[in-house]
Amino acid sequence: MGNFLHDNEDILFHLEHLDLDRVIELKEMGFADKDSYAHAPQNIEDAKDSYMKVLDIVGELCGDYLAPQASEIDEEGVKLIDGEVQYAKGTAEVLDLFAKADLMGFALPRKYGGLNMPTTMTTIAAEMVMRADGSFLNFGLQQDIGETINKFASEDQKMEFLPKLCTGEHGSSMILTEPDAGSDLPAVALRAYQDKNGQWFLHGVKRFITNGNGEIGLVLARSEDASGARGLSQFIYKRDDKMVIRRLEDKLGIHGSPTCELQFNDAPCVLMGERGRGLIKYTMWLMNSARLGIGAQAVGIAEAAYREADKYASEREQFGTDIRSMVPVYEMLTEMKVAIEAGRSLLYETATVVDIKEGLEHMAEAHPEKAKELKSEIKKYTRLAGLLTPMVKAYNTEMCNKVAYDAIQIHGGTGFMREFNVERHSRDARITNIYEGTTQLQIVAAIGGVTSGTAMDLINEMNEADFSFMGDSYKLVLEAKEKLAETIALAKASDNKNFITYHSRRLVEMAIALIQSYLLMRDARHSDRKKKVAQLFIEKTASLVEHHKHFITDGRAVLLDHYKDIIG
Repeated sequence: MGNFLHDNEDILFHLEHLDLDRVIELKEMGFADKDSYAHAPQNIEDAKDSYMKVLDIVGELCGDYLAPQASEIDEEGVKLIDGEVQYAKGTAEVLDLFAKADLMGFALPRKYGGLNMPTTMTTIAAEMVMRADGSFLNFGLQQDIGETINKFASEDQKMEFLPKLCTGEHGSSMILTEPDAGSDLPAVALRAYQDKNGQWFLHGVKRFITNGNGEIGLVLARSEDASGARGLSQFIYKRDDKMVIRRLEDKLGIHGSPTCELQFNDAPCVLMGERGRGLIKYTMWLMNSARLGIGAQAVGIAEAAYREADKYASEREQFGTDIRSMVPVYEMLTEMKVAIEAGRSLLYETATVVDIKEGLEHMAEAHPEKAKELKSEIKKYTRLAGLLTPMVKAYNTEMCNKVAYDAIQIHGGTGFMREFNVERHSRDARITNIYEGTTQLQIVAAIGGVTSGTAMDLINEMNEADFSFMGDSYKLVLEAKEKLAETIALAKASDNKNFITYHSRRLVEMAIALIQSYLLMRDARHSDRKKKVAQLFIEKTASLVEHHKHFITDGRAVLLDHYKDIIG
């Protein structure tokens, strides 16, 4: 199918124009590894060259090995045989290839056998992998689990677990959800207890665990008598016979990924970090990392669905012409393409912000004498990451579902048939706006940053650049910016305690669209084509902001007044 890096002009555009110098300097900590590891970069340009070479390998594996087997992987699925998960043949083969290419430790430090890639590069790699097969979640999980252990575990724990994650000898899983604790993680009941020697054990059931067969799991469990989040701790569990995979879920999509129900029967484990901070610190960090990864998954699946639709529209003839030349069809394709590129710009911007945040925190920890001078900047990037991460998860996953839906529509009846890839993409897309926190929960996570001023601060900061070259489009953005500010102020002034909650999705959508408008205008500096993308996106943004503003500022809360009469 060709290299998935080199056949994607938009990824190459971003790699050319992303400002990664600060990210690289922080990630490499002054290029401290350059004399210790032969493959460590010597300077910024060397690092960029290394990134391209590694992404080239990922692109080749995705295009030549994973994507060609995706349909067979979907059809074969996973099986539970004598208590062990059996991957589809293609999944097992590509996992072995990724391990042999030293890609499973993609984001982990070199001292444990990793490649020390920043989050921005992990995100680009994950997007390509998900375009090839939306169910190949092993690569992303390995980074999420490994990075969490690297950030919070003891050095002994890191040395025990990370090298085998890097080689791919051990797979991994995020073991959080329970039958009665889905989004409500403070309700987790699986028990962790100690014996007289201080050894920790786990007892209880977890459900909907992606890759629950992984040898290394991060388990959220109740270790304290306190209720809610205060009683939860994070544990590292290495598989043994005290944990039983009771069943595999029969899912709508992502058939190549095993989703397991697990029974822990007094299984030994080790505490990671401090007791009582399992949810509020470690799991929240892990979930934010995973949410960024799902944002990449969504862009990858959307890209795959769009390409299938564009190809079909070019080849399908009706009324003596290809349907791609028909206005209703090329309108859909154009809007799909613009939506994907807007999602990609937001995704890469968020990844860069996360890289800088993590790099600053690591710098302050490694050099306590610099902590005070870094404090305000760490605070700023923490706020931005807290705002943008749920935004990118919300926008990209909803966008992915819409693109996959429209891709089937362009195929017509044939798109409903399993022999066409868009049918699989549509099924795989559906989980993205559900797991790791539904879109509704992402709105809850983002609305505070909108009403507190973090979003407007970011928009105002981006507005300091000169966008006069965008002409009337920039005027539309400025008008939308003022409308957003006015709408936020009015919503905050409402006497109705549920008013902001009711309108939170509209407020967050307005903020996302404006942030993306500025990102696309920034991209437009480098490309006339990108200028046209920005113009089209901004037209839609202006309409969305105007519509939401009127609905909110006119006090439209009819639903709050009448919903009980309607639904009973």
